[in-house]
Amino acid sequence: MSKYLFGFVKNLRLRPKMLVIVLPVVLIPIFIVGALIGVTATKQAYRGITQTSMDDLDHMAGFTLDLLNSHYQQFQVYKQDKRKSFTEDMGVLANFAYNLVEAQHQQYRSGSLTLEQAKAEAKTALKKTAVGETGYIYAITTAGELKVHVAREGENIIDEKDECGRYFIREMTENALRSKTDEVQFITYPWRNEILGDTAPRRKIAAYRYFREWDWIIAVSSYLDETYEDLAFETRSLEELKDKLKSKKVGKTGYIFCMDSEGEFTVHPEAEGQNHYDAVDSEGNHFLQEMIEKKNGWIRYPWLNPGEASPRMKIVRYVYFAPWDWIVGVGSYEDEFYQEANLIKWRIVTAMLLLPLFVGIAAVILIFLASKILTEPINHMIEVIRQVKQGRLDVQMQVETRDELGELATTFNRMTGIIKRNQEMEAALAQQGKMASLGILSSGVAHEINNPLGVILGYASYMEGKIPPEDPNYKYIHEIKRESKRCKKIVQDLLSYARTPKPTLEETDINDLLTQITDFAANHTDMHHVSVVRDFARDLPRIPVDGDQMRQVAINLILNAGPAMAEGGQLVVGTRMGDDGYLHLSFRDNGCGIPPENVEKIFEPFFTTKARGTGLGLAITKQIIEQHHGKITLESTVGEGTTVTVLLPVTQEENSYGF
Repeated sequence: MSKYLFGFVKNLRLRPKMLVIVLPVVLIPIFIVGALIGVTATKQAYRGITQTSMDDLDHMAGFTLDLLNSHYQQFQVYKQDKRKSFTEDMGVLANFAYNLVEAQHQQYRSGSLTLEQAKAEAKTALKKTAVGETGYIYAITTAGELKVHVAREGENIIDEKDECGRYFIREMTENALRSKTDEVQFITYPWRNEILGDTAPRRKIAAYRYFREWDWIIAVSSYLDETYEDLAFETRSLEELKDKLKSKKVGKTGYIFCMDSEGEFTVHPEAEGQNHYDAVDSEGNHFLQEMIEKKNGWIRYPWLNPGEASPRMKIVRYVYFAPWDWIVGVGSYEDEFYQEANLIKWRIVTAMLLLPLFVGIAAVILIFLASKILTEPINHMIEVIRQVKQGRLDVQMQVETRDELGELATTFNRMTGIIKRNQEMEAALAQQGKMASLGILSSGVAHEINNPLGVILGYASYMEGKIPPEDPNYKYIHEIKRESKRCKKIVQDLLSYARTPKPTLEETDINDLLTQITDFAANHTDMHHVSVVRDFARDLPRIPVDGDQMRQVAINLILNAGPAMAEGGQLVVGTRMGDDGYLHLSFRDNGCGIPPENVEKIFEPFFTTKARGTGLGLAITKQIIEQHHGKITLESTVGEGTTVTVLLPVTQEENSYGF
């Protein structure tokens, strides 16, 4: 099936082919992207709304906590104010009691009463004075004996301790002895009065003043909760606070509730005052027990309300209010969160259906227009390519635009020019290749012959020195030596022929020379997988070099870099003027690099790492550079690449080729 389908598409003309190919390419991504955006947007909408709703629950819980804390703090301030006022009243009452005793003492001093009568009158007056509901006035000596008391008069209570084990009577007597004459002192202590039916200690306060003439500590005492705590007012305010919390709605059906650590609802729209510690959700989980145990956090559970067919998921943010030991919860149903998100989802689906329709219509119109614009210059290009294929490299494409087709036409014209120049350069390189082969052969022959000739000459010289001239064999040895030298001269002549010829210097523009070479090398079969980049400095001086030999140097270095980038890479050929007076030529690749142990040997003759190499290319390159009085350096890192730098002198005034 696919074979016939592709065959049908291939046989179509360009316009319907573009329609068949481009239209699915346009519409399918729209569907895919639209679906991804729709799913992502929906998820984000649900996530955002969920997060917003959870933030609202969190803020509502914080608001409730702040409201409870504000109520609590206000009553603490209220109590402190009342306590301060009550303390002042207690001080006034202590002064009153002191003045009453002092008045009786004055009666005694004036002779109107005896001391016993004065004390008896004072006792009667003090006992009649009531302080709150159960408070009273009493007098005690510094030794701890009760002189005035409603129930325990005559007892010694110096070792009496409060509910915390503190000897508060001793503390009162010690402070009284150190007090000033008109100073009123205060003491607060926990006390449980069994006669009054107290089951737990209550805080009690006493204001006292020391009457030194009788050694009486006159104290006015009362329970704090009977004086400055207004339970009715606090209860009424708390009920108003509860009504305010119950009136707050969270979403449509959510609400705020509070419960204590025993599971009793202290604030609830319907179940206030009821204990639901053992309540379970629709899955049988004791969610309230979990809230009581953790005290702070989030909980999510299914809950079935009366009249509903199935449970709905509920989410609750709960926090702990320590002063009252309350768990404050703010809850709402999740399905109430997602109503807006569901509207967004249907809008996205509608947009996904309408958008491809409009885009498809617009794409068909634009494809026909684009095919018309593209086919005309392409037909012209096809005609020119057919002529070039027949060998007419002088035919050029017309460049009428600056778009990709115009760039393609310009590149094609440049390519035909490069092909034409490469044909000429390949012919010249073929000739140089023959000469290089001859040089290799000469070097090999010279190497093989020179060694035995050296041995023969050595032995002949040795024997010539041992035999006198008059010996008949002397002339034979002399002939052997003479003919061996003649053979050596022949070998030396052969080596001289194999040597690189002396450079013929001409003023040359290095950038132009390297441009020609890189154009050729970029199209060489060994360089098809490599990108050749030029990085030439401008305004370089013309320097005296042998153009042919420089071409050989550059081609050797470029073609050596190609195999180092077998999987593709980039070769940067650059020029610049150095501060050392030399013109720098650099060949930098990002290939496999050269191992450190081979870097020093790379310019040695016959050293090669290639399976079919001769090892003379870089040796000849170095010889040519040295004959130009230049330098060549190599830096390489395995796995990163190699950089070869050629330094050529700008002038050759000191050069001498008379060697």
